[in-house]
Amino acid sequence: MKIVNTQNLKEFGWTSPSGKFAGAGKQVSEALGRKPKSTDLQERHPFDVEILRVPPGKIPYPFHSHSAQWEFYHVISGTGQVRYLEGQDPIGPGDAFLFKPDEPHQLINDGEEDLIVYVIADNPIGESCHYPDSGKWLVRSPKSRILRSEPLDYYDGEDEGRA
Repeated sequence: MKIVNTQNLKEFGWTSPSGKFAGAGKQVSEALGRKPKSTDLQERHPFDVEILRVPPGKIPYPFHSHSAQWEFYHVISGTGQVRYLEGQDPIGPGDAFLFKPDEPHQLINDGEEDLIVYVIADNPIGESCHYPDSGKWLVRSPKSRILRSEPLDYYDGEDEGRA
């Protein structure tokens, strides 16, 4: 058995070229030994856990849906909005929600402090993503590709979308 203290995990961050999208995460499952590129289920683990931090006024990722992945969210601190196909709802500490495959979703921090969320996903092999605002697809294979009809940058067309 391996124990990690999440307070000691290194956080990695990201920002889109315009700065509209930004966030940071601590990869709990990987710290516990998960090998995300492995196809061996003993190394891959049945789920992946991330502690997501979204700064005030930021959106961590474009509006998207997964082809096969389930995602569970649990808000630890901060406030914001969760956007989904039918609209948007406010979220805050203690709120938990789930997105199944083919359900577009997005988090938005419209609060004044960091939004901290536990994200638990099953990360199935062969997963792909659709980005409804820009009409793009992320195709996962030995080399991930963002596509419309030609390879695109991850944030291409997203800064013009709604949020």
